Amino acid sequence: MAKVQVYCEPFCIEEGYQFEIHHVQYQEDDPYSCFLHFHEVHEFIIFEQIDGCYYYNRGESTLLDNDIVFTPALETHNFELSERPKSWYIIQFLPELFNEPEMQKVSSVLQQSQHLRLQQKDIEIVQQMVKWLHGCYQSNPLSGEALMLLRLLILWIAEHSEAVKSPNTMTITSSVGYEKLSPVIDLFRQNKSVELTLIDAAKLCHISPSHFSRMFKSIFRCNFSKYSLQHKLYSAARLMSQTDRSITSISYELNFSSPSHFIAQFKKQFNTTPYKYRLNVKNRA
Repeated sequence: MAKVQVYCEPFCIEEGYQFEIHHVQYQEDDPYSCFLHFHEVHEFIIFEQIDGCYYYNRGESTLLDNDIVFTPALETHNFELSERPKSWYIIQFLPELFNEPEMQKVSSVLQQSQHLRLQQKDIEIVQQMVKWLHGCYQSNPLSGEALMLLRLLILWIAEHSEAVKSPNTMTITSSVGYEKLSPVIDLFRQNKSVELTLIDAAKLCHISPSHFSRMFKSIFRCNFSKYSLQHKLYSAARLMSQTDRSITSISYELNFSSPSHFIAQFKKQFNTTPYKYRLNVKNRA
């Protein structure tokens, strides 16, 4: 069975575009990688096959086939998925779309109900609409028809979906630990690469290194050094999908010791080289 192209979420929207849509597929046991992250655009994920959990500002909820997730810009979120086959459409769009008068009410509804579920009759309609949108985007992502389909899809989802209530009362951002770590978390929000030792990060948060380490791992489910590396590697993936800059240039901007070290770390994280990843992105365009 042929391997599916590796997909490194999150994407950034190409300059001049108002949105992007991609179809993502994984076969059983294909390597999947995600970590607690955020981006500057709004995001819909319209699942086809899925089994796992969505972690977001309202807590944690279980994902079922055909669920929909809306994540607002700059909201911290994560997915933990099983090894079964999985597939989805990911749509990222500029927040300015919700400034339009007919979309403002929709924005309010979606930001209150981020994990959504449809009745069977509406699942088929939404899946057909998203396929049309994907096809239209591939033909001409800047066309009026593509933008019209995007608006129609968002309006339909907001009108016909129901919120899935999270079983957890403790959310990511409401925890005391998250607030204490906010000086460091803000650095990750604002920079492609964060070069801090654990001791310096703890000092920035005015807590001991051991306390910082425990709180960080409890929230992000990995240690500080691993998260810092993942953050840089995802930043690199975005730069390679958005620009034609050389791998060498990107590796040094993100403070890797050498291009060869960057390539080795990227391959370890995503199971592909930066060069092959860039080719895959161009082939999907």
